[in-house]
Amino acid sequence: MLRIRHEVNGGPEVLFAEDVAVPVPGPGELLVAVEAVGVTLPVVRKVREGAEPVALGGEVAGTVAALGEGVRGFALGDRVTGLCFGHGYAEYALLAAPFASAVPAGASSVDAVALVRSGLVARGACEAGRIRPGESVLVTAAASGVGSLAFRMARAAGAGRVVAAVSRPDKAGFLRGLGADEVVLYADPAAWGGPYDVVLDGVGGELLGPAVRALATGGRLVAYGSGGGSVEAYELLVRGASVTGFQIRAVARGRPEVYEGWRRDLWKAYADGSLRPAVHGEIPLAEAARAHALIEERRNLGKVVMIP
Repeated sequence: MLRIRHEVNGGPEVLFAEDVAVPVPGPGELLVAVEAVGVTLPVVRKVREGAEPVALGGEVAGTVAALGEGVRGFALGDRVTGLCFGHGYAEYALLAAPFASAVPAGASSVDAVALVRSGLVARGACEAGRIRPGESVLVTAAASGVGSLAFRMARAAGAGRVVAAVSRPDKAGFLRGLGADEVVLYADPAAWGGPYDVVLDGVGGELLGPAVRALATGGRLVAYGSGGGSVEAYELLVRGASVTGFQIRAVARGRPEVYEGWRRDLWKAYADGSLRPAVHGEIPLAEAARAHALIEERRNLGKVVMIP
């Protein structure tokens, strides 16, 4: 089977394809014949900045090809999606059964990888932000798979004003088409139009400071990206503001009943048409370097998905 990996850290050019044996599922695992792979910023950053090469995981969707010992609730031929913590950039991938869920009839594998993991992160960030009716919300990385769902979920949660923050002005039309009230650029924090009751930050790093300073009195910032960064305590003190970190893996492992409830809600919203993921395009798995370049260069409009 085809698999993508890297032996050194660096840019998209370090990714290469290899032919390896199809893995065998262990206890509690599903072997999935992959039909779609979601590309995430955390994985792109691990390739570029990681201490050492890692298996390229992420969200995958496809058909169950084999079952490991002890797996219940799934059968051969079932269509599933889930988070793969091993080699996910491959024609076959292993999913731990607790992190897998059925893909309902009528949903494509592309929509599944664009909706589930990104939607769970977006939902969790909105919940952590405790958005109240009429509040103002700023969403960074708004053109990403997560961000493009997060600001729509913020609206559904009752936000009165939702502003999308991005790196490039050519993303404005895309975001307004999805319902953003305004679009602002990272490069000009003075023009962000705050203060905001809630900031959902998927970028971190150097953007974290301006994001905190954009908070209103009593404001809440939710950091859910992989960019790190530091916060000056004084900036929180003078605003009576707070910062909360959010990671979906922690919820999946520590609060599985919450994770499963959010997942059901996502598919319900998909089925009734109230929430559909934005997909940038479908890129061949063998061209994974091109998919990573899209994200590194901040050119993606919605979720980047690879097809084996």
